[in-house]
Amino acid sequence: MSVVVRPLALSDLADLLAVQLACYGEGFVESGEVFARRLASPANCSLVLEQGGTVCAYLAAYRSVRGKVTPLHGDFEAAAQPDTLYLHDMAVLPAHAGQGLAHALLQPLWAQARAEGLRHSALVSVQGSQAYWQRQGYVLHPLQDATQQARLASYGEGAVYMARTLWAWRHRPSS
Repeated sequence: MSVVVRPLALSDLADLLAVQLACYGEGFVESGEVFARRLASPANCSLVLEQGGTVCAYLAAYRSVRGKVTPLHGDFEAAAQPDTLYLHDMAVLPAHAGQGLAHALLQPLWAQARAEGLRHSALVSVQGSQAYWQRQGYVLHPLQDATQQARLASYGEGAVYMARTLWAWRHRPSS
C-alpha cells in the first residue's frame, strides 16, 4: 500500500482530530481551531501521512528555539531566530502501529530542519513515551525558566522536556 508524506493542510483537520482522539483520549485532544491557528503560523512545518489514501498519522511541528515549550492547546509562536525543530504532537492510528510510520514522518522533517540550519529538535514527552524518544536520540533537557516550567506542567504529571542535536557543528582549527 502506498505511503504519502505531505504537509498538513486545513482540509486534513477532521482526519487529524480522529487520529488524535484514537491515540490520546479526550484529556489530550486539542481542537480544530487550535490546529487551524497553528497551520497559519509562518513557523509551521507539520506533516500528515496517508496510507492507501487514508490519513493514518500526523506530526505537528514548527521552528522554535531550544528551551521553549508550547503549552497544551498553545499556538505555534514564530521565533525571530529559530534554532530548534519543535515536535509538538505525533500520532499514528493504533491499527497502524509498528509499521514504521512515525519514522516515515520524523526522517523528512529532521532532514528539512538540518537543511534550514536548525541545530536541535525538542519535544514534550507525555503518556510514557520517554523511552521511545530516547531511542530516537532525545535526552532529558531540564528547564530553568519558571515560565517554561509552567508551560510544561500544562501536560500533567510525568511530562518531560527532551531535546537532541540534529547536526554537529564542525569546528575548524584556525590557521
